[in-house]
Amino acid sequence: MSMRKVLVLSVSAGAGHVRAAEALRASAELELPDVQALHLDVMDYASATFRQLYTNAYINLVNKHPALWGMLYQITSDAKSDATMNKVRRSIERMNTRALRKRIAEFAPEAIICTHFLPAEILMHEIRRDRLDVPVWLQVTDFDLHRMWVIPYMTGYFAANDEIGFRMRAVGLAGSKVHVVGIPIMPVFSQPLDRDECARDLGLDPQRRIVLLMGGGAGVGNLEQVAAHLLTLDADFQLIVLAGKNAAALAELQTLAKKHPSRLCPQGFTNRIERLMACADLVITKPGGLTSSECLAMGVPMIVHSPIPGQEERNADYLLEQGAAWKAVDTVGLEYRVKELLASPARLAQLRERARALARPHAARDVLRIVLASAAKSNVA
Repeated sequence: MSMRKVLVLSVSAGAGHVRAAEALRASAELELPDVQALHLDVMDYASATFRQLYTNAYINLVNKHPALWGMLYQITSDAKSDATMNKVRRSIERMNTRALRKRIAEFAPEAIICTHFLPAEILMHEIRRDRLDVPVWLQVTDFDLHRMWVIPYMTGYFAANDEIGFRMRAVGLAGSKVHVVGIPIMPVFSQPLDRDECARDLGLDPQRRIVLLMGGGAGVGNLEQVAAHLLTLDADFQLIVLAGKNAAALAELQTLAKKHPSRLCPQGFTNRIERLMACADLVITKPGGLTSSECLAMGVPMIVHSPIPGQEERNADYLLEQGAAWKAVDTVGLEYRVKELLASPARLAQLRERARALARPHAARDVLRIVLASAAKSNVA
């Protein structure tokens, strides 16, 4: 039996785009035995200089200069697609991704799904010049629609919720091409996990409350300082802190844990985040699109903490409007909200109920089914 090939393209600027792409690949592997899904990171096919500038600049901006990032986010979202700065940016991107275009030709996919606007822009240029006849789809990975995601010549667009679908149509994208599916997350987030077992695996007491503090895949934020403040609260809970790939933060947290035995559990980067969420009574997190979607799928109450201006603020607004999260703008506010929620099982239960109502745990499967059905129809035609 010949395999159907789907190529998924991401960009490692932040962890979310890569995780969405991996979710699509994993979903195909689990549920579609006749489909070969290949995931490529565009940065692996760019020059070292371009890769360093593109990926590190984002992390540095959001961590050290969030206000500046917020300004850039709004300016670039307001700019028209044919503005001079966008034309220059696209030319630079194309110059640095020739190797990617060669790899696409070698794999010869039946369809391409982009979880970042950069590969979609590169392929738009190829489609417009009749150098690519493969259907290209674009998956938005936040609860917001930035202008950079509005790219013509795509076969279809996947939106995180109804409002983003509405916004896509409002900016001129054909309604027939817009599909509201959610944000792709790994299949494991749709599977039931035993809370007590997950807690014991971490060396935690399942009979006590557990709070999970997250800073995203890059470990953004002053996690060790926030953890230290939380541990001074007059409340009985155990604290898991996920430092991601931030080695310095993990080292400081491990030192802090020695002063708080049986209370603080520092964790580095992990591919088993679903087990940490499964045992958590409350999650404190930066509201990235992927992390938020994972929390919703797990039905875990959230406090969104100091969202960076731009897409995280828009994600936070969505969660707050829907009653699935509380928001803390600073450490004092965070301490207050943690105490309030842990003292109110009814409020925690309300947050859990709203999270489950918004969850789209099968978004990756739905994306693949739509893409493959469209490709099959095109092949018949």
